Amino acid sequence: MLCLQECDSDDLPERIGHLMLAGATEKNRLGLAIYRRESRYSVLTTRVFAVHKSLHDRILAPANERLLAAHLLDAETGQEMLVGSFHAAPLTASNSVRRKQITAAHEGMRSLAENLPALMVGDFNYPWFIRGLERRLADSGYELFRSTEPTYVRYKFFSGYFDFVTSNGYAIDRVDVLPAGASDHRPIALDAHVITR
Repeated sequence: MLCLQECDSDDLPERIGHLMLAGATEKNRLGLAIYRRESRYSVLTTRVFAVHKSLHDRILAPANERLLAAHLLDAETGQEMLVGSFHAAPLTASNSVRRKQITAAHEGMRSLAENLPALMVGDFNYPWFIRGLERRLADSGYELFRSTEPTYVRYKFFSGYFDFVTSNGYAIDRVDVLPAGASDHRPIALDAHVITR
């Protein structure tokens, strides 16, 4: 899987190497997309969700659609799953607003299918007070995973852990940071395995 945030939805190729576009936002200046390995994952449905708006969203309207969710079938295991590409409000919003957005995003994913393993990846814009977020997510059945290194390194005087993974029903050992590219966020990579019950 490849989950993108802040991409140009009008300029996305159908394929990137062996990955095929599963879905993308259409009305969002800061676009979201999910690519999947066509030989392994079938797309059962995708849906875009608008979550609680921050003041930044209301004034500048940069991103009404903050979650792209996909309901997928793994051909190798026969397992259905939910995957989401998420982009929270920027730092001008409060952590309270971002927590509401994260909760709404999880609820949006669950509206596609109940009781499936769920994985959401993206820019959470949540560099401070992460322990509190972890506790709140644990109370709702989700686990939060941070990267091994900071993901935002645009300025020498400011860096932080902005890009996270939340999951329910997955085992994740670690979230690695890849070398920086054109984005001001460094990409993250992980291996996730469905927990068999």
